[in-house]
Amino acid sequence: MARYKGYIMVVIAACLWGVSGTVAQRLFEEDGISMRWLVTIRLIISGILFIIYGLLNKNLRQDVFEIWRHRSFIGQFVIFGTAGMLGVQYTYFAAIDEGNAAVATLLQYLAPVFIMFYYILKTKVKPTIYEYLSVTMALSGTYLLLTNGSFDSLAIPLKGLTWGILSALALAFYTIYSDHLIRQFHSVLVVGWGMLIGGISISFIQSPFAVNFSGWANLTWVFVGFVILFGTLIPFFLFIDSLRYISAKESSLLSCSEPLASVLTSVLWLHVPFGFIQGLGTILIISMVILLTVSPEKIEENLEKSVHGETG
Repeated sequence: MARYKGYIMVVIAACLWGVSGTVAQRLFEEDGISMRWLVTIRLIISGILFIIYGLLNKNLRQDVFEIWRHRSFIGQFVIFGTAGMLGVQYTYFAAIDEGNAAVATLLQYLAPVFIMFYYILKTKVKPTIYEYLSVTMALSGTYLLLTNGSFDSLAIPLKGLTWGILSALALAFYTIYSDHLIRQFHSVLVVGWGMLIGGISISFIQSPFAVNFSGWANLTWVFVGFVILFGTLIPFFLFIDSLRYISAKESSLLSCSEPLASVLTSVLWLHVPFGFIQGLGTILIISMVILLTVSPEKIEENLEKSVHGETG
């Protein structure tokens, strides 16, 4: 029963991440919410709530401010919070703003390919059939996703494609760089401080107070609250806590429900055009992630160490 509990927690977390991307798209398109402001407020509020949770948890309380007592950790957390956490959030939401949530989420799922290349170069291990096959599936799936089978035009604007690729690169960096921090501190504290540092960093560019609430409808408040709580705080808690019951490999496999949730909600709710060929591309990208997760090679152990980039 404990394992099933872990499975359910991961699936719910992944689906919430996927749906939150679609909700963000709706906020950008119909409510005129600034992408930068949503990223800023999401990171700051979620980061503060994570830190408060750590202070209230007797097992974490004594470690909450531990990073500020060691100069080396301060630098690492600043890099993680700005280049890692903020990098992932900003590029992902920019990809949604310039394109759509479904394609942005799927492009971000190319991160395992970049992680794979990094570890191949680092370890100087010759690529295996799994690596060659996964790259082929990733490139083929991306081509079908972006062109819908037509050589003449892209299914999303070029800016959306660019931000989507940058989002995958940012998630790859986030995954690799967070490994050392997670070994030293609880994941809740790593995520919490990363979010808060990232949110404070972008505040110098986008003030969290620079927003006019007067024109907001009731649904706007609901959707912004959803992105912060159900698209960030709750799924991170569920995903992290699920690792008490199931393995990282199992959670990685089940998290593939995130792009499916994003695609379904984008098509059914926002009526985003999504052709049959794009559906095949989606299957190839998700299959690539599954292949890398279940392959028996030593390098794949490094693909399971992410706290999760969320995407969403």
